Amino acid sequence: MKKSRGPIILHSIFWGVIIAINIAMNAFSDTKHTYTDYIITYLVFGIINVSIFYINYIFLIPELIVKRKKYFLFVIAFLLLIVASVFLKTVAAVLYRDDVLTYINQAKHKVEMPIHSFVVFVVFISGFFLISSCIIKFIIDWFATERIQRNLESERREMELQFLKSQLNPHFLFNSLNNIYSLAYQKSDKTADAIMKLSEIMRYMIYESNTPTVALSKEVDYLKNYIELQKIRFKDGAFIEMTLNGEIDDQKIVPLMLISFVENAFKHGVVTDANEPVKIDIIANQKILHFSVINKKNNQNKDAQGGVGLPNVERRLQLIYPDRYKLNVVNSPTHYTCELMIDI
Repeated sequence: MKKSRGPIILHSIFWGVIIAINIAMNAFSDTKHTYTDYIITYLVFGIINVSIFYINYIFLIPELIVKRKKYFLFVIAFLLLIVASVFLKTVAAVLYRDDVLTYINQAKHKVEMPIHSFVVFVVFISGFFLISSCIIKFIIDWFATERIQRNLESERREMELQFLKSQLNPHFLFNSLNNIYSLAYQKSDKTADAIMKLSEIMRYMIYESNTPTVALSKEVDYLKNYIELQKIRFKDGAFIEMTLNGEIDDQKIVPLMLISFVENAFKHGVVTDANEPVKIDIIANQKILHFSVINKKNNQNKDAQGGVGLPNVERRLQLIYPDRYKLNVVNSPTHYTCELMIDI
């Protein structure tokens, strides 16, 4: 897994700001500093500040808070770091009192900082770096946790989509093979044509639909092939009115999203009534797809409308197009209507 650059960027920004503040304070200060003062203040004290920052960041927080949940022990260690910092800096300041604690102002007067004032200042600075390390650590860990959760959710979502798709393909294949079996059983001359149509459809399902999205025009061609395959098995003819309006072009849509609505119309509806054909309407532009299927209900078919297909496709819609689709299903005494709008 590719590592995030966020922690490096955040640390760089923090230390960059600290360095910039020190440069600015030194540039606008009236106090004259000696070479030794610069060495002790910026190099030695800087190393101490960086050390307590990363001791807290790398060891104390991960070990005492994250892993062991020893909050009281963490507070003790936190305070001991401040004491250690104060001790080291105070020793250095006392050893180089004339350079660190004593300054020559613009009036060329020597000004010496009282040792207790220096200790208070060091406590404040040490606390600042330790608290900053806590804040930065918690920010980075929070974003890392969020990223992990998003990745896990994405993986779970992808696995569920693959499972739903694996359900859909055998479901379709099972129904189609049943239809072809009926033709073969009747020794129909249409059997070879039906097998050829199924071959074309399966080629689309296996090869072309094995991507996150496909062109809307290909999905529509797939529906047409499916309808032609279904028509073959009806001796008295199947009456389907498919109307296309708008732009049926290269807009992207998730493959195999529309087939279940058409499939259920054939499975549960009346398709042999010339006066009430199955009506399939597709209206599309570059932003919106409107798809609807209306079929007369077959009252002799006791199987519940929907089967595997519709719950499957509705779950896929929830996963892929959250807040970007509207599905309206009307189950009247005589007709069944499915209307779908997708923001593509």
